[in-house]
Amino acid sequence: MLLPCVRRVAARRLSRDLPLACGCPAQGPAPRGYSRGAGGKGLVLGVYSSEKDDGAAQFTSAGDAFDRLVSGKLRELLSLCGPPLKKGKTRIFHGLHQDFPSVVVVGLGKKNAGVNDQENWNEGKENIRAAVAVGCRQIQDLEIPCVEVDPCGDAQSAAEGAVLGLHEYNELKQKKKPIVTPQLHGSAESEAWQKGVIYAEGQNLARYLMEAPANYITPIKFAEHIEQKLRSFSNVKVHIRPESWITTEQMGAFLSVAKGSTEPPIFLEIHYLGAANTDDSPLVFVGKGVTFDSGGISLKPSSGMDAMRADMGGAATICSAIVTAATLNLPLNIIGLAPLCENMPSGKANKPGDVVRAKNGKTIQVDNTDAEGRLLLADALCYAHNFNARAIVNAATLTGAMDVALGSAATGVFTNSSWLWTHLYEASILTGDRVWRMPLFEHYTKQVTDCPLADVSNVGKYSRAGGACTAAAFLKEFVTASHWAHLDIAGVMSNKDEVPYLRKGMAGRPTRTLVEFAARLSQDSHNAK
Repeated sequence: MLLPCVRRVAARRLSRDLPLACGCPAQGPAPRGYSRGAGGKGLVLGVYSSEKDDGAAQFTSAGDAFDRLVSGKLRELLSLCGPPLKKGKTRIFHGLHQDFPSVVVVGLGKKNAGVNDQENWNEGKENIRAAVAVGCRQIQDLEIPCVEVDPCGDAQSAAEGAVLGLHEYNELKQKKKPIVTPQLHGSAESEAWQKGVIYAEGQNLARYLMEAPANYITPIKFAEHIEQKLRSFSNVKVHIRPESWITTEQMGAFLSVAKGSTEPPIFLEIHYLGAANTDDSPLVFVGKGVTFDSGGISLKPSSGMDAMRADMGGAATICSAIVTAATLNLPLNIIGLAPLCENMPSGKANKPGDVVRAKNGKTIQVDNTDAEGRLLLADALCYAHNFNARAIVNAATLTGAMDVALGSAATGVFTNSSWLWTHLYEASILTGDRVWRMPLFEHYTKQVTDCPLADVSNVGKYSRAGGACTAAAFLKEFVTASHWAHLDIAGVMSNKDEVPYLRKGMAGRPTRTLVEFAARLSQDSHNAK
């Protein structure tokens, strides 16, 4: 029998504790003869927190099965390594099984964690996403090309964690992280796993578009990239509208922003006809597509301006949501509208105090050329009313004020429809990509309509006060639909370390919430028939 001190030494040789959200390499001590990148697969298994500090490990079903396969050695090693794994911890074991040279055990937290009413998300799902993500990254650090993932009782969340957690934009680097392919461990929940992969790949598409440099994702290149993604779907039509079409449609507000740049504007229009009846009223998504925002004549500070390559996050998320909906074959019709341009200073650019005319005839006083996104959206929202929409949802990295108000915790939602809000809110609880309702009071409307030279001003008369709210009030002046929501995604544009299953960089949020929202609407349509 090993003495306690010997057991601890043996355990340390076979495992290493790492924080769950830690991005550092999993360099746990490996047995003699082990080499990085060796054959076989990695394996990520889940374990629940024990109700008692000295309780035995509570494996998932897959964990229990693997432990039996290795004659109880996994459970024995975990017990030797100290207290039971809690949420936020992982341990790596090498050499337990010839097919899996490295096994990462991840802490899932409480076994029966569900919806947390205080946090407004499903805690169990979030725990799985976070745990699986860090486990897969540790396998990646060991340069093992394939990892099998325990479904952890929710294969969709596990797949989302794996695919989101491994994604990193390194297209332009010579040295890249090794590619790791996540697979489901077992076959019991393969359909749910595949759904999670599709959801995550949709968000990763938005992350790719937002992260790429502005000279790589210009308006036309953005449109062509989305067209290429949708080319294989027979029930999708993509229209890349040129500047001449935009002029014919009398989108003067949009054109006033675009004229400052030598890059020509594009109006991207996507029709996904997934419903059995192609004449069913569609869900219309509208996304702000400023592929680079310098601020125009109201020039932004140089510090951090490079992040404005992601000012087309609204267009990226709504287009990625449609690509995902088409891949899932959701039974509803969706139209996507994305006005795409750059906002640059030049001799042709908007000047503070200029007045431009929107598609609906309203005049707009441009008091700040850095409040340009709402000018694009004004014309796009007017155009959206041509389709007898079931609902209109626009997304935009619109205001720094939203980042100040909510930070990266949630997307701010301004809506004239409680029905629409309920669907968005319930979808966000499942995805963990939360939304929070903001006010559309007449109080804010008065601040944009009290304008000396035009019908509306593009900033509130009290300047910074309630900036996100006055921006929403401005957009409301171009909406007559009874079910409309404006999603201000400025605060969730990027991720530092707040979301543990996303690496640092552009976040692609709230793509999965938009997809889940569309799925819920399609289910409503099905139930109503």
